[in-house]
Amino acid sequence: MSNDERTRAPGGFTGRRWLFPSALIHELDPDAGSSRRPRRTARDWAVDFSCFLLAVLIGLAAAQSLPEETGLPHSLAVLDQVLGALSCAAVWLRRRWPVGLAVAMILVGLLSNCSGGAGMVALFTLAVHRPFRYVAWTGGAGLALVPLLYWVRPDPDLPYVAVVAFTALLTVSITGWGMLVRSKRMLMLSLRDRAHRAETEARLRAEQAQRLAREAIAREMHDVLAHRLTLLSVHAGALEFRPDAPREEIARAAGVIRESAHEALQDLREIIGVLRAGDAEESSGGRPQPTLAALDALVAECREAGMKVTLDHRVADPAAVPASVGRTAYRIAQEALTNARKHAPGTEVTVRLTGAPGDGLTITVANPAPPAEVPPVPGSGQGLIGLTERATLAGGRLHHGTRPDGGFEVRGWLPWPRG
Repeated sequence: MSNDERTRAPGGFTGRRWLFPSALIHELDPDAGSSRRPRRTARDWAVDFSCFLLAVLIGLAAAQSLPEETGLPHSLAVLDQVLGALSCAAVWLRRRWPVGLAVAMILVGLLSNCSGGAGMVALFTLAVHRPFRYVAWTGGAGLALVPLLYWVRPDPDLPYVAVVAFTALLTVSITGWGMLVRSKRMLMLSLRDRAHRAETEARLRAEQAQRLAREAIAREMHDVLAHRLTLLSVHAGALEFRPDAPREEIARAAGVIRESAHEALQDLREIIGVLRAGDAEESSGGRPQPTLAALDALVAECREAGMKVTLDHRVADPAAVPASVGRTAYRIAQEALTNARKHAPGTEVTVRLTGAPGDGLTITVANPAPPAEVPPVPGSGQGLIGLTERATLAGGRLHHGTRPDGGFEVRGWLPWPRG
């Protein structure tokens, strides 16, 4: 479809506007105000002219039969034709006042046979543009007056019963035709609303997925970088408070700082790669995600930083632990060790790992109360909230809190299905 063939109606309606009814375009326009009357399209002008022409032809046919009516005064015949002409002219107002025109045509029809065509057009317009209750009352009143009308002014060519039955059938047919047109329009509007709701739901699902992905990346950044940056802080603090340390110790601390900064940069690149390539588990690039087998290296790294860590590893075959479960257990231990280093420096931390297929994997990280008061650390508790959510998403649970002796304990359980 070329650009000159397509026009955009107000409110986002796209298509050949002249082919659609103005009332339908008005309903499809989400920004259209209820007080604004829609302008006629080319289709509306064609339909209105056809209805006007039909009303005129039927009125002329009825006017030709007026001399054949016996006992009809000349003044009444003239009045009949005048009312018929006015009714044909009123057809152009059918879109603005469908109910009023239909009611008026019933009353005018009692005095004018020439207005019969305009009355049919008015009834059809009412059935198209208004709900069924208006059609039922107006159409029912018209049907009730049909026998009276032909009793007072019988048809010169057809029997009374035949003309009453034909008129009633014609009225019902016109009403049904108008209701069919209305139902098709209502179906189009309902499909539009359904498509709009589907688009809105799809957009909300996409926004929710994006938000969840960002939260997952934020948790991953916290879990990974907090550990590295804490090591940097510990060794930098040692250099700051012991400027007269031996050169070998200073060189070793500087090497740990350099290595930790390098590892932090590597982890940061890997996490940012998730934004570009999707799930880190499915990404072919970057370093492999840590699993339970990397727990020994994590404890050794903490010991090199000066922490006192005891590892009680009671899992017979760590390689048999599912990768997702092992990775979650690693992150729990990493975050708990980082918190112990920040909030209880100088204490001995115990990491205990037990479990078997079918029973689940339990990891416990505990430390006693610090020997001296430690100043509060900004942002405390955010990592544990993320770990709780991570464990819940993995199908497990995580508990943390202060022990009776003043220490702190983090205990997590993760499902480990049987092979």
